[in-house]
Amino acid sequence: MVPRGGGRYCAATMDKKNAALDAKAAADWTGLFWEKEIVPTLSQYIAIPNKSPYFDPQWVENGHMERAVGLISEWCRRHAPEGTKLEVQRLKNEKGAPRTPLLFMEVPGTGSDTVLLYGHLDKQPEMTGWRAGLDPWKPVREGELLYGRGGADDGYSTFASLAAVKLLKEQKKPHARLVIVIEGCEESGSYDLPHHIDALKQRIGQPSLVVCLDSGCGNYDQLWTTTSLRGLLAGNLKVEILREGVHSGDATGIVPSSFRILRQLLSRLEDEETGRIKPGEFWVEIPPARLEQAKLCAETLGDEVFSKYPWLDPKRPSRLPGERHELVLNRTWRPQLAITGVDGIPPLGSAGNVLRPQTTVKVSFRIPPRLDPAKATAALKALFEKDPPYGARVTFEADKGSPGWDAPPFAPWLEASMERSSRAFFGKPGACMGEGGTIPFMGMLGEKFPQAQFLITGVLGPASNAHGPNEFLNLTTGKRLTGCVAQVIADHFVR
Repeated sequence: MVPRGGGRYCAATMDKKNAALDAKAAADWTGLFWEKEIVPTLSQYIAIPNKSPYFDPQWVENGHMERAVGLISEWCRRHAPEGTKLEVQRLKNEKGAPRTPLLFMEVPGTGSDTVLLYGHLDKQPEMTGWRAGLDPWKPVREGELLYGRGGADDGYSTFASLAAVKLLKEQKKPHARLVIVIEGCEESGSYDLPHHIDALKQRIGQPSLVVCLDSGCGNYDQLWTTTSLRGLLAGNLKVEILREGVHSGDATGIVPSSFRILRQLLSRLEDEETGRIKPGEFWVEIPPARLEQAKLCAETLGDEVFSKYPWLDPKRPSRLPGERHELVLNRTWRPQLAITGVDGIPPLGSAGNVLRPQTTVKVSFRIPPRLDPAKATAALKALFEKDPPYGARVTFEADKGSPGWDAPPFAPWLEASMERSSRAFFGKPGACMGEGGTIPFMGMLGEKFPQAQFLITGVLGPASNAHGPNEFLNLTTGKRLTGCVAQVIADHFVR
């Protein structure tokens, strides 16, 4: 083989069929490796309450981050291929305080190309509502489902990435140089990650392929590739009307409740009957290709577009407005509001006859891909704070502003590889869809590496419930996805 520019190889000098993995042998090896080497350590990881710094401000003192980093890095040292460079990068911020650590690995390869694989090891908080016998920090296996916080989002990613590399070695398939980056604050908006990436700029180089294992899947039957992600604006909206609480019988009718004022402010943003976001400045034009993709996704998933959610009323899905593909677009390309926390309201057992002085809510506002989060944050703040009703004091303090992401068109080789790997390891063709969640790293990489191709995928399928109660990892999907990642990396080498 004679290398050409950028690590490519001429098709005439290398039969691309040579890149095909022996799917049966790969599935057998991967299944055994997951059971013997991954599941036990992943279970230990689930037991560590390594909440992201946004949810654990004392993360340094509590030490859970260090436990998680130590556990995973030690596992990687045992299983990394010969010649792998592994380190935990530690940086400090402008005030001298430690930033969240980052696990960085370099696996030598052939040629001058680089493939970057990404994941994270921080977790969302516990959340209430776990069913009997389950707990966020207790790994519980039921068949092929491994329950516990962080197994699917996104603890498995490090193990699956290195397992894919070992599978390539097992089947003697050449690959490009591989860089694995595992961060510690994705669930807090990845605020430390740009500093780590800048410090590693020379060592990372210019990846021609980025693999991210922190996304979702429409079902567990095929390989799903994420083509877009929404951005996220989050912050605290506070309404103050009194210096202190007063008797509700004395004040109502004269003093408006802070809760009613809050309702008015939220109605500036959202139509409370339909959920539609009113201001046009938070919308973008949906590309025609993404419209067609939403229709194909809805056709593939059928009623699972909405039935995958744990509806209290099973008849409710039949009364949802719009066709299935419109629901897909609502979830992926249209702005949507959620209120995820409340302060200033006492629990029911302590609720006296008091007109409360203030109400604060946590605003979680998903914005479409291609919308500037900084401009959107400024617009949201102005919308809430302008002309407050009744002379109330209204403040919106933003704490997150993460961009969305729209993938570049797939190169022919990647499109063919995803299809081949899905058929080989899932037995069905691959599928694509946008995701409603946010991975800040993707927007950053899209800007830094505009020529790169992206394989964004994951194990977060129906009922897996990342961020909520009863989160689980579908182990069968994790095993199959490992084979798919290995196949794509092999195909990348001979593209």
